[in-house]
Amino acid sequence: MAEASSLPWLERLKGWIDGLLVLNVFVVIGGALWFAVAVGLHGQKLEGPLILFQKLWEPLFTPAIGLLMAAAVLSGVLGWWQRRGRRQDLDNGS
Repeated sequence: MAEASSLPWLERLKGWIDGLLVLNVFVVIGGALWFAVAVGLHGQKLEGPLILFQKLWEPLFTPAIGLLMAAAVLSGVLGWWQRRGRRQDLDNGS
């Protein structure tokens, strides 16, 4: 395994984005499960979990979903850029 300082900055950035994506996926999945449980409890006239979910929607879940989508797109673009660079190196005989 190569040292972190020997990795190109683009690969380190992609590693950070991938780690952030993993954390974000768990936040979004947890929020989806919480919402499903809260809706079920709402049917049983227990309003607390749904009210708390609604309070956390704007400050927590909306940015988490947006960040997940933006990071996924950015990660894909960076991966494409890396593959394109390697292909150009091969074409140039490097």
